[in-house]
This record gives sequence, C-alpha cells and structure tokens, in this order.
Amino acid sequence: MDLFDRQPLTTGEDAPLAYRMRPLTLDDYVGQQALVGPSKPLRRMAESGVVRSMILWGPPGVGKTTLAELLAHASGAHLEHLSAVMAGVKELRLAVERAQQRTSPTLLFLDEIHRLNKSQQDALLPHVESGLLTLIGATTENPSFEVNSALLSRARVYVLKPLTHDELIQVLYRALTDPQRGLGERRIDVEDGVLDALAHASAGDARRALGLLETACDFTEQHSEREVLHKAVLADVVGHQSSAFDKQGDAYYDLLSALHKSIRSSRPDAALLYMARFIQGGGDPLDIVRRLTAIASEDVGNADPRALPLVIAAWDAYLRLGDYEGQRAIAHAAIHLAAAPKSNRIDRAWKAAQQYVQQQPQLEVPSYLRNAPTKLMEELGHGEGYRYAHNEAHGYPAGSAHDCWPDGLAKTRFYEPSSFGQEKRFAEIMAWREQRDQEEDQAP
Repeated sequence: MDLFDRQPLTTGEDAPLAYRMRPLTLDDYVGQQALVGPSKPLRRMAESGVVRSMILWGPPGVGKTTLAELLAHASGAHLEHLSAVMAGVKELRLAVERAQQRTSPTLLFLDEIHRLNKSQQDALLPHVESGLLTLIGATTENPSFEVNSALLSRARVYVLKPLTHDELIQVLYRALTDPQRGLGERRIDVEDGVLDALAHASAGDARRALGLLETACDFTEQHSEREVLHKAVLADVVGHQSSAFDKQGDAYYDLLSALHKSIRSSRPDAALLYMARFIQGGGDPLDIVRRLTAIASEDVGNADPRALPLVIAAWDAYLRLGDYEGQRAIAHAAIHLAAAPKSNRIDRAWKAAQQYVQQQPQLEVPSYLRNAPTKLMEELGHGEGYRYAHNEAHGYPAGSAHDCWPDGLAKTRFYEPSSFGQEKRFAEIMAWREQRDQEEDQAP
C-alpha cells in the first residue's frame, strides 16, 4: 500500500468544505514547503515512518492538524487527538492508559498546547520521555514562553508560516474543481478577481479561505448549465475584515516592537503602519503612548529635548479628546519621534550609573552636599563648603573640589553627549565647563 494512501477525512457531503478538502497526502499539502518539500524534515519523517516529538508553531489555518494526521498515518501510529482547552490531567491520564494497552505506537496530537498548565505538562513529560507517546503539539503562541523547558527540550519546534497569496489561490481553485470532495460537480464559473479577493481576505488562513468560498457559492447565479459567482456578492460575504489578535500573544508585542524599532530607525511611515495595525487589531492606544514615552528618553533623549514633553502632551490630549481625535495626537508624537535626531546616551548613562552603584555598596554622600536641618548636623559639618551655583560666575561652581563626587571614589563619566541635534550643544557646554574646572584647579 502506498505510504500516503488513506481514506478521505470527510464524514459526508454535509461536512464543511474546509474539512472535506483537507489533504490526503503530503503531495496534496499546500504551503510549508520548507518542512514538507523534497528531502525536508517532515517529509523525511513520513517517508521513513519514524516520527519524533515536535511542536508545530504557526497561525490558524496553515495545516497543523493535517500534518499531524498525515504523519500518524505514515508512521502507522494510532492518533490520539486532544485539545488542551478541554483536556485536563484526567484526560491525559486516560490517553496514557490507552497507549499502554496498544501494541502499535501512539501519537498524541495536542491542540493548543500552550494552554496546558504546569501540572498538566508535568503529567505528560515522563510518557514523552519514555517514548510511550510521540507528542505533536500545535500552538499559535511562542512555545518558548508557554511550554516548560523540560517538555520543550524533548520536542523539536517547527515554525509554520501563513499561506502566500498564490498558495491560497491554489487551495481555492482545487476546491472549485474537485468533483469528489469539492465543488467541481456544480461547474461554477467565477468572475475575474473573485479568487484574488477571497485570498486577500483570508490573510494566509486556508480554512478561512475555504469557508469564505463555500459561503460565497451560496450566492451564485444559474446560467444555463453552469453557475456563476459574481464579484459583487463578495462585499456581503467578506464583510468587515476583522484582524484582531490575542492581546497576550506574540502579535501584540511584535507590533509594539516593530513600532519601536521603526521609530528608532527614523522611519515615520513604517511607524504609522504598525501603529495603525495595532489599533485596528484591537490594541489599546495607551499602550502605544506608553511605549512612545519610553522611546522619547531611550532613543531620542537630549538630541531633541522637546520629544518627551510632546509625548506627554499627546497622552494628555488623548485622554481629553477621546479615542478618535486622540489617536491623531499619538500619531503626531510618533512622527515627531521618528523624524527627530536620535541619541541613546541617556539610556547608556543611566545603565552605566546603575552598574557602577551596584559595585559601590559603601558609597557615601560628601559632607558638603548633605542636608543640615538641625544644629547637630551643622556641628558635624553637613553642608559646610557647599557653593550655591547661582552665586558663582556663569552659574557654575568650577573646580574638582566641588565636583559633587563621593570622597575616595575615582570619578567616572557616565553621560557622553552625542553630536546630534540639541545634544551637540550640550557637549559644547560640558566641554566649556571642563575647561573651567581645569583653570580653577590650576589657579594659584
């Protein structure tokens, strides 16, 4: 028997089109050619019949479940299919007991594995380790955050990508023309642009693409012996394209990261793109303005001292104006940050100061900088020798004797201004002050 010869996965004509059209062999599988193409890892597993524990990480509708079924069939293993949303320790224990009673190997497909809690993962671990179960976990979330390290170390992670536009067209065309499992018997003609529009609306999700096609084909018109699917009906079928994401998932933080890095790279258009996508997907605009506040100091800093107050003003404007008008204020701040000169010298100076202080646990404030609210403290010399800057020439108490540095510690430079924007002027001022220090120290 051919390695991939198997019965259709359908339960009948009434099954959804996406279910009926699930690939029966790896040769039918569309997408993920880096994993299932010739000589690629999952195809080699199927051809050898030896399947190793793995985690399939990818968005919905890219074929994670189908891959598990094809690999189970290829290896001759019995497939146990559990969803982590519904399965607890009890269900996992029953699956283990059934595996112990079989003479053939058991492949456990665990959908949404990221939803297993630690105790459930711990219950599974020894049986994966012993080889009683070959685990194929499926997840839409980063497994390095959601799966414990012990289980993760025993499973190879394979990343599945959204289907490309051309791959979705291939999936749709196959469903239209397949007379046994698809819609081929209906002899449907589609207007130009229909498949393109459906593929675009599906955002890389084959299951969604087939669902949209099936719904659209409920609105065909009969022309002689053929049906015609007009593009005009797609507006009602596709409707508003929601592209929401899980606010605890990778996409949420990836978009914030992309926004941050676009601003740091001085790309205002890219920053607006990711900001718009974040908000359109249901992200809170206040999360953006919080990130912009951090960027103002971390990446712009004193190269443009206006940046931080501008972001705070945008924050205030959003709260005062409401969401619609307030979003424009946040975009205003984002564009300013992206266009502004960049300097990370504040961030570097702050981290250097923190590291230095960790290494100096006995650091003490010089007596002339200490407060003297009582007579006793005055008698101890607190505040003695302090020079009030506003009474000094040029408003600067020059000289190393008044450098405000702790006694006995070598002076260290944390803040080194850049040559960008306003910070260039800061560098000139600091250089002038250093010159005044040298003159004061050398004066007789």
